Amino acid sequence: LEGGPVYALSADIGAALSAGRAATIAIDLKPDMDESTIAARLVRRRGKDSFANALRKAIGLGPLGVALLRESDQAAAARNAPDLAALVKACALPVTATAGLERAISAAGGLRREEVDDGLMLKKLPGLFAAGEMLDWDAPTGGYLLQACFATGKRAGAAAAAYATRA
Repeated sequence: LEGGPVYALSADIGAALSAGRAATIAIDLKPDMDESTIAARLVRRRGKDSFANALRKAIGLGPLGVALLRESDQAAAARNAPDLAALVKACALPVTATAGLERAISAAGGLRREEVDDGLMLKKLPGLFAAGEMLDWDAPTGGYLLQACFATGKRAGAAAAAYATRA
């Protein structure tokens, strides 16, 4: 799984898994349809259709949504329309691992705020400056991450230039 909501949860998920705790993500597979509408449509459609066909015909759920439902720990118990509708609205998927740093779009960690001065120079290593993801902050992805990296780079660069003229 990936995308904005997963990125926002990834630090907490990683911490839970590292601590040996379980992690689960619940996905709304039909965000444009309320649970009661889903249940009503499933009651009308089921008949002799297969599980996948009933979901496709009744609520327009595609193959990926059907596959995610089948992966859910709760899928076997959701045999009636109201239970299945609830599962469609909150499909719980266990998270067993993260993809690792080599596939990361952004990484947490780095230098804590108290380790750098206002110009982003390391307090313990004067003359060494840090910017962007070298700093410990949970960065949003996309344009916001880039903007934050550019802004901290500009600040660190200006501070480094000022430091160099004083040294």
